[in-house]
Amino acid sequence: MTSLVKKLDAAAAADKSIKACVVFLSDDPELEKRIKSLVEKEGIKNVSFGIDNPAGPKGWNIAKEAEVTAVFYKNRKVVANHAIPAGGFNARTVEAIIADLSKLQ
Repeated sequence: MTSLVKKLDAAAAADKSIKACVVFLSDDPELEKRIKSLVEKEGIKNVSFGIDNPAGPKGWNIAKEAEVTAVFYKNRKVVANHAIPAGGFNARTVEAIIADLSKLQ
């Protein structure tokens, strides 16, 4: 996850029209501390973070089997959606997600 966050941070720094937000779906009481640690350790400056319940935002229909879901939208329309199953998140999927940033142009 760190590599994805760092690449989103770099993309948002390079193109101010990109607004990046990472939302963790978890009820882990220690998660906020871990996110703050990640931000400080990696120097993340252009990504916002949030925590929601494990079911996710109402109406978003987040795939329950997905370990990571990436949604890119432009003008309130989804232009890319990646639902990565448990164990499938790796450098290749990070690159595929980042490649879809071009759809925001």
